[in-house]
Amino acid sequence: MNYTHNDPLLKERRRTLRKNQTDAEKALWKHIRGRQVHGLRFLRQYSIGMYILDFYCPHVQLAIELDGGQHNQEDQRDYDAERSVYLHAQGTTVMRFWNHEVHQHMDAVLMRISEWVVQKVKE
Repeated sequence: MNYTHNDPLLKERRRTLRKNQTDAEKALWKHIRGRQVHGLRFLRQYSIGMYILDFYCPHVQLAIELDGGQHNQEDQRDYDAERSVYLHAQGTTVMRFWNHEVHQHMDAVLMRISEWVVQKVKE
């Protein structure tokens, strides 16, 4: 069977990633969990295809990815771009934030997410 969402073969990897969240992931999760963003449910470490997303809101098909410095390397940028193209083809929008944005400008990060969600819900 071919799973597009939450493939059982990735279950242990998703579980491990949830248990070992980065500080930025922990910080953002405090603000988006429990339907705090316009009553929408966000999930942690959700997979689409072979990609495990940091956060995902199924209602509006929004993936939120938090990136550390390694995402500034050319091979990682290429991988991220390929990943975004795949996710877009599945109907998912990807929002990316740097870890330092989450730590230093949480209000701005939350505002961008909120504005995007409001626009999407209006469509």
